[in-house]
Amino acid sequence: MQPYELSLAAAADAIRERQLSPVELADSVLQRIAHVEPHLQAYVTVTAERTRRAAREAEHDIANGRYLGPLHGIPMGVKDLIDVAGAATTASSRVRADHHAQTDSTVAARLAEAGAVLMGKTHTHEFAYGLTTPQTHNAWDRSRVAGGSSGGSAVAVASGMATFALGTDTGGSIRVPAALNGVVGLKPTYGLLPRHGVTSLSWSLDHVGPITRTVEDAATVLTALAGHDHRDPASLTTPPATDYRPDAGTDLSGLRVGVPRTYYFDHIEPEVEAAVRRAIDQLQALGAHLVEVEIPMTRYIQATQWGLMVAEATAYHEGTLRTVPELYQDDVRILLEAGELMPAGDYLRAQRSRTLMRQEWTRTLQEVDVIAAPTVPATAVKADQDTITWADGTVEGVSDAYVRLSSPANITGIPSLSVPVGHDTAGLPIGMQLLGRPLGESVLLRVGHAYEQTQPARDLAHAA
Repeated sequence: MQPYELSLAAAADAIRERQLSPVELADSVLQRIAHVEPHLQAYVTVTAERTRRAAREAEHDIANGRYLGPLHGIPMGVKDLIDVAGAATTASSRVRADHHAQTDSTVAARLAEAGAVLMGKTHTHEFAYGLTTPQTHNAWDRSRVAGGSSGGSAVAVASGMATFALGTDTGGSIRVPAALNGVVGLKPTYGLLPRHGVTSLSWSLDHVGPITRTVEDAATVLTALAGHDHRDPASLTTPPATDYRPDAGTDLSGLRVGVPRTYYFDHIEPEVEAAVRRAIDQLQALGAHLVEVEIPMTRYIQATQWGLMVAEATAYHEGTLRTVPELYQDDVRILLEAGELMPAGDYLRAQRSRTLMRQEWTRTLQEVDVIAAPTVPATAVKADQDTITWADGTVEGVSDAYVRLSSPANITGIPSLSVPVGHDTAGLPIGMQLLGRPLGESVLLRVGHAYEQTQPARDLAHAA
C-alpha cells in the first residue's frame, strides 16, 4: 500500500510511530496528484512548494518531540470558499479571480495549529450555488458528475489526492459529493464549526465540515475544529472541548434507529433503496432497534430551502451582481437575479416554516436516537444529464433530486453523516445518511463507525 492510500488514522499512527514521515506522505500524495489530477480536475490550485515546506517543518518538529496530535503532517485539501492566508480564494468564479486571503479562516487556523499540511484549494460549483461542480469529474467514472458543491474536496479524498478535506454544506454540498464518490461526509450541527473567513452562500444554512475516507477520520477532524468563535454570530458557545472519536465497539444494543416511512424512500432508484435498507438491517444485526417514523412537513421542504437560500444568496451578491454580472456563469447569475424578484414575505414565510419544522423534527427525534435514510436518491448521473425520470413518469431536475433528501438537515440545523454503503451494478457509490439530534455528533459517529467496521475495507476510486 502506498502512503497516499492510507486513511487519516492509519497515516497518523504511522507518523507517530516514526514508520512514515510527513515528507514521505506529502510526496506520495503530490505524486498521486500529478498522476490523476489532469483527469479529475479536483483542484483549483495545488500548493506544492508550500506543501513540501510544511511537511519538512512537521517532520522536524516531530523528530524533536513536538508532536501535535493525529493531524500533524496529514495532507488536506480545502474547498475554495475557505480562506487560507497567502492563497487565493476564488470560489471557482471569475468574480473572485484576483482575491487572495490575508488571514486564515478560523477552521484553516485550527488545522494549521494541529499541524495539517495543505495540498491545495479544491473546486466548488461557482460560489457553492449548485449540486454538480461541473469543473470536476466523478472519481469512479469520469463521464459522470462529482456532486457538489464540495465536489473537488470529495474527489480529492476519494482518489487519494488528499487524506482529508474540508467542504461546506448549505443544502447537501458535503454529503451529496461524499455519497456520489464513496467517501464519508459530515455536516455538523449548525454553529458547531465556525464560518469566519468562509465565503457565504446562505448564512442561515451554511455549515463547514470534513470529508474523509472513514468515520473515525471524520471524528478526528471534527475534534480539531469544533469550538466557539465570537467572529461568527451563529457560533455555539457549547459544548466544551470534546473528543468525538468513537470507541472500537460495534454493539448498538438499546439504540433506536428511525426508518422513514415517508419522503426519504419516495422517488428513489431501486438499487439505492436496496443498499440503504441492507445497511439499516446491518444496524439491526448490531443490536439497534428499528422504529418507523413519519418525516414531518415534507410538502414544505423544497419551498423552505429555496425560500431561505435564494434570498440570502442574492443579498450577499447584490453589489457584484449589479456591477459585474457578466463574470458569473449563466446558471448562477440567473439564480441570483431571480432572488431579486423574491418578495420579502416569501422569505419571512420560509423562516416561519423553518421554525415549525425544527419543532416537529425535535419531536420526531425524541422517539429515536438517529434516523437512517438515503443520502441522495440516485447515483452519479452523466455530466450532460439535466433531469431524472422516475418510474411513475415524474421528471425531476438533477440538482432538485440531489438536494431533496439532504436539505432537511440544513433547514433544521441537525447533524447529518453520510456513509458509503456499497455500489450499484454500474460500480457507482451509494451513500446512507444518519441524522441526529442537535449536538448529537458523537452518536452519529458511533453508529457510522460501528457499521463501517462490519464492512470490507474500501478501495480508492479508480476513474483515473
